[in-house]
Amino acid sequence: MVIRAETKVLIAGGGTAGWMTAALLSRLLGPAVKIRLIESDAIGTVGVGEATIPAIQHFNAVLGIPEAEFLNATQGTIKLGIQFEHWGKQGDSYMHAFGPVGRQLGVTSFHHYWLAARSRADNSSFWDYSLNYQAAKAGKYAPLLQIPNTPLQGVVHAYHFDANLYAALLRRYSEQQGVSRNEGTIVSVTKTPDGDIAGVTLQDGSHIAADIFIDCSGLRALLIGQELGIGYEDWRHWLPCDTALAVPSEAILPIMPYTRSIAHTGGWQWRIPLQHRTGNGLVYSSQFLTDDAAHNTLLHNLDAPALAEPRKINFVTGRRKLQWARNCIAIGLSSGFLEPLESTSIHLIQSAVLRLVQCFPGVDNIDAVRQEFNRQSQAEFEAIRDFIILHYHLNQREDKGLWQYCRQMVLPDSLKQRIELFKQSALVFRQQDELFTEVAWQQVMLGQGLIPTAYNKMADNLTDKQLSSFLNDLKHIITHTTQQLPAHQAFLQQ
Repeated sequence: MVIRAETKVLIAGGGTAGWMTAALLSRLLGPAVKIRLIESDAIGTVGVGEATIPAIQHFNAVLGIPEAEFLNATQGTIKLGIQFEHWGKQGDSYMHAFGPVGRQLGVTSFHHYWLAARSRADNSSFWDYSLNYQAAKAGKYAPLLQIPNTPLQGVVHAYHFDANLYAALLRRYSEQQGVSRNEGTIVSVTKTPDGDIAGVTLQDGSHIAADIFIDCSGLRALLIGQELGIGYEDWRHWLPCDTALAVPSEAILPIMPYTRSIAHTGGWQWRIPLQHRTGNGLVYSSQFLTDDAAHNTLLHNLDAPALAEPRKINFVTGRRKLQWARNCIAIGLSSGFLEPLESTSIHLIQSAVLRLVQCFPGVDNIDAVRQEFNRQSQAEFEAIRDFIILHYHLNQREDKGLWQYCRQMVLPDSLKQRIELFKQSALVFRQQDELFTEVAWQQVMLGQGLIPTAYNKMADNLTDKQLSSFLNDLKHIITHTTQQLPAHQAFLQQ
């Protein structure tokens, strides 16, 4: 790889991945890079990722895009968490709500005190102590700075939005930053004698050379997979779903500020409310559910009339064995696919671009930099993989097929250890730089019926009266704050 004073970067593919990459590189690296993006309007996008996690606020802030402008441009809404329905037992429901649950006392996490109260016959829900949950179920939202007389830090939020509109917004932003765009389809790739990518040829015969190539070609993985031959780790033995059907439906008012994930026989359904429509889909395993049955399940469980025919998407859950090989970096679906159960697809784009900025090559010999980039990428994919497997494995449904398989499957050692640790001691430890918080792990495990056999005995230092007072005060503060919040619908209309 030869790095020049002005490094030429070619991004193969547009969509959310391509334009997020172009926007952040042009913003942070400025004149050090000359960026060109190639995309074809005829190819289209997958379009299943319309929900995010709170980290996207940081991405937009770095670009200088105000929240109101973002929400208007993308028909976005606020997301306070994900409600999981029928994932434990049929009829069960819980939420992975963003933000804290309760309040830590000293060095002891709140859930130990909740477990202590539970052992003393307290029947309160863990989510009674989550402001995000209470606001989500009440259909309310506002930046907490607008709410007087509350000691709470705030409502932690992410977004639902139209991914195609977001890509269009970022395209306008990137082109204002000097990014060039070519409309066209890549038909061939040339390489240097030592195996680096030298350039690409488009269908119109034009040839474009660059120093660094970023593969945002989606599931095709045109550069990293087809040209460089980097293999793929197939995780379908842990995550057997391999197909999705996606369909928009009419918007339902009032717009609720949370995603729904609804378990069905053979798979699960997402429901993502936008301002102008609702995004719906069914993720399922072709091993356990036919396409016709999946089609019927999806259309019969919509909350409003469909606006189109369901679109089928085939995928293989897993990751590229190297996300950065030679002078090519895979970003987006070309780097791997994790189903959208916890809305991580767009975050994986964001984290990969930020990692690339931090590791951006400045010298010819970058083997150590590339190795560290790939190490971090692998750790991130595997940690998210384990969190998604957790939902499937802890199901207590009576269906056979997919759910029985997931209950009985052999787990990755990393996840098996986490589950055993929580089961025996209620302990959860977040690994360094890991995406999901300890509270996130607690909510999924408790929500799906994994109640620890023990808890930290420091929680027993409180008398019954002290513990009851502590919990009741927290519940009162959260209830009082939730009552003061305006409706989410009113926030969107401002």
